[in-house]
Amino acid sequence: MDAFSIMVPDNQKKYMANETHSFQTEVHQLLDIVIHALYSDREIFIRELVSNASDALEKLRLKQLTGASVCEPERELRISVKADEESRRVEISDSGIGMTREEAVENLGTIAHSGTKKFLEALQEGSGAKDLIGQFGVGFYSSFMVAEKVEVFSRSWEPEAAPIHWTSDGRDGYSIDDAPADTPRGTRVVLHLQEPYKEFAEKNRVRLILERYSNFVAFPIDVDGEHLNTVQAIWMKSKKEVTPEEYEQFYQFITHTEGKALTHMHFSADAPIALNALLYVPSENPEMWGLGRTEPDVALYCHRVLIDAKPEGLLPEWLRFLHGVVDSEDLPLNISREMLQDSSIIRKINEVVTNRFLKHLDKIAADDAELYDKIYAQFSRYIKEGLITSWQHKEPLGKLLRMESTFTEAGKRTSLADYVSRMKENQKDIYVLFGSSRAQLEHSPYLDALKSRGFEVLFLTDSGDQFVVDSLSSFDGKSLKSIDRADLDLPDLPEDASSPGLSAEEGSALSSWLETLFPGRFSKVAVGDRADSTPAIALQGENDLAPEVRSYMQAMGQTVPESHPQLMLNPKNDLVQKLSTLRTSEPELAGLVAGQIVNTALLRAGLLEDPAQLAENSQTLLEKLLK
Repeated sequence: MDAFSIMVPDNQKKYMANETHSFQTEVHQLLDIVIHALYSDREIFIRELVSNASDALEKLRLKQLTGASVCEPERELRISVKADEESRRVEISDSGIGMTREEAVENLGTIAHSGTKKFLEALQEGSGAKDLIGQFGVGFYSSFMVAEKVEVFSRSWEPEAAPIHWTSDGRDGYSIDDAPADTPRGTRVVLHLQEPYKEFAEKNRVRLILERYSNFVAFPIDVDGEHLNTVQAIWMKSKKEVTPEEYEQFYQFITHTEGKALTHMHFSADAPIALNALLYVPSENPEMWGLGRTEPDVALYCHRVLIDAKPEGLLPEWLRFLHGVVDSEDLPLNISREMLQDSSIIRKINEVVTNRFLKHLDKIAADDAELYDKIYAQFSRYIKEGLITSWQHKEPLGKLLRMESTFTEAGKRTSLADYVSRMKENQKDIYVLFGSSRAQLEHSPYLDALKSRGFEVLFLTDSGDQFVVDSLSSFDGKSLKSIDRADLDLPDLPEDASSPGLSAEEGSALSSWLETLFPGRFSKVAVGDRADSTPAIALQGENDLAPEVRSYMQAMGQTVPESHPQLMLNPKNDLVQKLSTLRTSEPELAGLVAGQIVNTALLRAGLLEDPAQLAENSQTLLEKLLK
C-alpha cells in the first residue's frame, strides 16, 4: 500500500501496544499534493483501494501456491465493500496477505527508503518520477481526499502475527494499536467521510464507481453482500478457453446492446510491450445514419483495472468504430494513475494493436470474402481515412481496398491485388476513374481508349476517393492513374483499328481555329485517339487540380487556381468532321457548334464552372438551326 515517513528511531526493534507518530514536514507536503493536486476526480479513491485489495489477494494466492503455511487457509479470496450513508462510512475489506505491525509502519508510515524529500524533489523537477513510481505508491492516501479519518484493521498471513489497528486523520500523524484478537486475515480499510463527500457512502454511487473501474478485478467483489463483478475479464484468457457465447455476451455487455459483432480479434503480445486485447467490429456504422462522429470505444486497463474509458491516442482516429479492451501490465502510470507517465508507451500500444488488426482484416479478406464484403460495406470510409492520414499503414490498407470495375458485375468489388493479376502484358499502370456512380461512369467517354485496348478500369464513386488515390499513389509497383489525365501513357492501337477521319492538316487547322475561338481556355487543343463515342474530351493537365480537390477547396473558402485542361478532338467523329467544314463555310454556326462541343466536354470532365454557358449556347444553337 502507500507511504509516509515517520519519526521512529532506526534502532527500534519492537513496538509498544499503542504508538503515536507525528508526520514530518515533507509528509505534510506530500499529503497536500495527494489531497489537493494529484487526482482530478475524487471517486478514484475507491478504485485505488480495491486495486490494493486485489494486489493483496494476489500476493496471498502466490504464497499458497508455494505451499507456505497460511493463517486461515480455508478463507475465500474475496473483496467486500460496505457503504453506510447514515454514518458516512465506507469499508473496503480483503482476505489477502495482510500486514504485521512492522509492515504497517513500513507500508503505511514510510515512503520507501529514500525519504519523502527525494520523492518531492523528483515531482517538483518533473523528472525522475517515472523511475520512482515503483517505490512510491500513494493510492491509499487518496482516501484523505474525502475522509476525515481513516482506519486500517489488518491481520497478516503469518499464523503467529498479531492483528493491528492503524488510524490517521491525514493531518497530525497516525497511531498504531492492537486490533481485536478475532480480526480475520487480510485488511479492512474504514473511511469516515467528510460531510461534503457523503455521496460516496451511498450504495448505488459506490456500485456505479465499482462497475466503472473495478468490474473485471480477478477476485469476487461484494457490495453490501451482493456479488458485483459477474462478468469475467475474458481478454486475459487464452482464446481456447473462451466460447463463442462468452465472446458474444461480453460484446453485449460493453456495448450495452443486444446486437452481434461482425468479427472480433483476441490476442496477447509480449514484445515490444506486454498486452492483452479484445476488439470487436460492430455490425452497423452509426456515422452512416448521420448521427455525427463516433466516439472511440476501446478502454485501457492495467491488470483488469480501468485506467481510461476513452484514452487519447490509444488507437488511430480512423479505428474509432471498434469496441473493446486493451490491457497492458507495462503501463508506467503516473503517481495518480490518471494519465500515462510516458506517451511512448501509448504509441507502442497503438502500433502493435493497429498492425495486428490490419493483419486480422487481411486474413478475413483472404479466408471469408463474404464476411469481409460486409465489413467493407459498413466501414470502408474508415479504411480510406486511414490511407489518407496514416502513411505508415499505406501498404496494408491499400490491400484492403475494394472497388467495382469494368471487369466486375454491378455491386461486385475487386481488390487491387486481383486487378494487378489481370493486367495486360503491355499495361504499365492501374487505371481508375472518378464519378458519382457506376451507372454514370459506364457512359464516360474516357473509357473509350481503355476499352479499345482491353484494359480494366476501376470505378471510384465515394467522396474523398481522389485523396485516397493521391495518398496511395501506387500499388505493387504500379502507379494509379486517372484516365481523365492528359499524361496517360497508352500503347498505340493496331493500324487496322483505325478508320478514315480528318487528315493531319485538317486536324491541325481545326485545332488552331478552336484555340483562337477560346483563347486561354485550354493549354492545348489537338486530335487524338482518346475519344471514340463523343466529339471531344477535356483532359486534366499535369498541373491541374482534380475536380474533387477543386470542389473541396471551394467549400473551404480557399482560392482555386484556374484550370487549363487539354481538349482532345475525335477526328473520326461525324460532328467534328462537319465542324471542320463549317468553320470556313458558316463561321457563325460553326462557333455555336464548337461552343456546344467544348462546354459538353468540360461538363463531363467536371470542369464547367458555370453550366449556364451550356444552356445559353444550346438555346442559341437551336434557334439558329430552326431559322
